[in-house]
Amino acid sequence: MSLSVARTTKNPKGIVVFSGGSAANSLVDVFKTVAERKHCALSCVIPISDNGGSTSELIRVLGGPGIGDLRSRLVRLIPENGNAERAAIKTFFNHRLPKSVNEARHEWLDIVESRHALWQGISTEKKELIRSFLNLFNLEVVKRIRPTSTFDFSSASVGNLFLTGARIFSGSLESAIYLLSSICGVPENTAVLPAINTNFTHHISAGLLDGTIITGQNSISHPSVPTAVPDVLSPTRETEEHDDIEDANLPGSLPTLRKQNIVFSKEAEEDFPARVDRIWYINPYGQEIRPPANPKVLDAIASSQAVVYSIGSLYTSIIPNLILRGVGQTISSPAIKHKILILNSTLDRETGPSSSPFTALDFVAAIAKAGASSSQGEGFVDVPPFQYKSYVTHVLHLDGPGTPKVDRAELTELGIETVRLYGRRTDGEGFLRYDENALTQALEVVIGGGKDLRPDRSRRNTLDN
Repeated sequence: MSLSVARTTKNPKGIVVFSGGSAANSLVDVFKTVAERKHCALSCVIPISDNGGSTSELIRVLGGPGIGDLRSRLVRLIPENGNAERAAIKTFFNHRLPKSVNEARHEWLDIVESRHALWQGISTEKKELIRSFLNLFNLEVVKRIRPTSTFDFSSASVGNLFLTGARIFSGSLESAIYLLSSICGVPENTAVLPAINTNFTHHISAGLLDGTIITGQNSISHPSVPTAVPDVLSPTRETEEHDDIEDANLPGSLPTLRKQNIVFSKEAEEDFPARVDRIWYINPYGQEIRPPANPKVLDAIASSQAVVYSIGSLYTSIIPNLILRGVGQTISSPAIKHKILILNSTLDRETGPSSSPFTALDFVAAIAKAGASSSQGEGFVDVPPFQYKSYVTHVLHLDGPGTPKVDRAELTELGIETVRLYGRRTDGEGFLRYDENALTQALEVVIGGGKDLRPDRSRRNTLDN
């Protein structure tokens, strides 16, 4: 084979997207389109540290990783294309049971006993395959029921229950993801990768600049009482009360990690008393640990042409991926030319203390700090600003009311290019959204091969849709 033929048949490097769940799901079609046009693989890296909503009940009773964001991305990737069965499967795995405990339990029984209308449109062979894992999950729950602890099905995602049943059956999180991907028809060139390949629960803690410690992703993202690591030799009364409950958590574990977080509010979030300084993983007793990244994540990054930090919660969706051992070192390699931050269009509880709102440079600094710390010992390390470009080379952003401030000259001086896009405002929403076409074009221009629509051809100016 001639050298020219070998070059044309070589698989192009892929695109890796770091994100959480719901926020980044709105941009999935953008990432798919860019990967398809470049004829390359798309890898979505998702953290497994979520402990809120119905996931908290799965962790409390059965243990295991937080799978809600994994399920959300897998189902979002289902290519319907007018296929009625795939549309029915998407509806099925996205379905949530009622909020009422009794209504949820009755509806769950209708599902596992094939009486529910959700099964309509799903072929018999797929229905019975799906139902077998739901029944396995149901059996596991029945086995674990105790007078002090019963499983609460309220607001549970059917897709989460399926993934848990498949994981318990195979003993492998990745096998469960593969099964759901196969049933849903997720394209072969698209991979959903858990940041940590594990059958165990991994929680995170946040340390604020004033010394406050908040434990558990749900508590970090949403208003809560700060929770410090307890003295394991002197259990608190709350810990002792939890010791009377039979569940999947180790006795003596931090109380905030052993309770239900099914119901919480995303509205009217309270400011932190100070900025977040760093995020770290903890064991069930609250002690800091440094878990390694999923080897497949490191392989995907090493063989990528572009790394994308998607929109979402900075400290609970993006950074839990970056602080894992090996991730930062792999991203910082000069072989990866494009490291693109899609800046949030609004500030949240994690980045928007009213006294000190985050700027684009603050986002970049937090990512660089997390990446550099992943290959260090305990604690975060300070990164000189001139090294930020090792982790972020481009910032794509919107410009409007409520958007983070972007100092273009400041970032340019650090070797980081900025691309400003015009967004759109949806009725009833008080913030801008990225226009999918404009964002697709911007990513193609930055990565290379796309048509640059800007009049002056300078990537440091704006991209007008």
